[in-house]
Amino acid sequence: MVEKYSDSHRSWIEIDLSALRYNVKQLCRFLDTQEQFMAVVKANAYGHGMIRICQELNAIGIKQFAVATLGEAIILRKHHIEGEILILGYTDPQNIEEIRHYHLTQTLIDDHYAYLLEQQHVHIQVHLAIDTGMHRLGVESLETLKRIFEYSYLHITGVFSHLCVCDEITPERQDYTYQQIESFLHNIQQLQKAGYDIGKAHLLSSYGLLHYPQYCFDNVRMGILMYGVDSSFPKQTICSLKPVLSLKSKIVLIREIKKNETVGYGRSFQAQHDMKIAVVPIGYGDGLPRLLSNQGHVIVNGQYAPIIGRICMDQMMIDVSDITDIQVEDIVTVIGEDKIRQDVETLAKQTQTISNEILCCLSPRLPRIYKY
Repeated sequence: MVEKYSDSHRSWIEIDLSALRYNVKQLCRFLDTQEQFMAVVKANAYGHGMIRICQELNAIGIKQFAVATLGEAIILRKHHIEGEILILGYTDPQNIEEIRHYHLTQTLIDDHYAYLLEQQHVHIQVHLAIDTGMHRLGVESLETLKRIFEYSYLHITGVFSHLCVCDEITPERQDYTYQQIESFLHNIQQLQKAGYDIGKAHLLSSYGLLHYPQYCFDNVRMGILMYGVDSSFPKQTICSLKPVLSLKSKIVLIREIKKNETVGYGRSFQAQHDMKIAVVPIGYGDGLPRLLSNQGHVIVNGQYAPIIGRICMDQMMIDVSDITDIQVEDIVTVIGEDKIRQDVETLAKQTQTISNEILCCLSPRLPRIYKY
């Protein structure tokens, strides 16, 4: 069933929690145990609604989470999410008491940052990032890693790195990925040889699992695949996954235009013949990419309808000349299925970006409606 939504909802997102549960089950088949599953729920769970997604994951036994910010982590704790919550990004050292109070785990993004945290004299749990070649976050030097392990207040419960081209499988990209893997292995082996307890080791994100499943270690950071989506097009998924998110709106106005009349800002669309068009109350203010203007499609009554004219902040126009039995209040599917399907990967390809960006940019003003 679907939670009821108010008629005031001009446009909305539907989240299929049964699809989420299915995806977790499918992905866990590639792990030794479910305990290795670390759900990445940053950026409002990739636009899916972080709180409700984490509640559902807790309900099925997932107790490892990764977020980007302290604020995201605190929101989860205030909503009683259980388990470890790893903050993958920077937190101001002045906020260290909140890390401790909410029993969070902070990433050590480099050696100077680790020093600043240590100087706060507050006991916290941390994961130590190792830079193996992405050159974003992490410590490169083995000697520096060892020095950080000697700190008194930073209790290292994990070490990790990130593979920067594991989504691509060309020989050059694979060679670089294996260099990163070897660097990670060398560092953790040397740390263990020196007598340090590294805690949990984790290296793979979604595409790492896809292409290098032999290196799962203690955790795998499940991001985009958990939501049944590929970052790129065409899809590369390792198993049958189900998209969790659909984006929908409705027709609020239908009108006729004559040949040679124009539509929208800049008069960027000119009718080549008499047409029937419809106004849909969704726009770039809701996160719909403006680059879809005059090239994207939506689905109405099981048929594709072209987007015409420039997408506005709060609405867009579509060509419904060929749509059967069209009327006001008909549902418009932007992402999802209505007899035929349009996936977010298609929108990403049309706008020359990745699915992750499309999903993360979906506005908070779009209500999330959860299906069970």
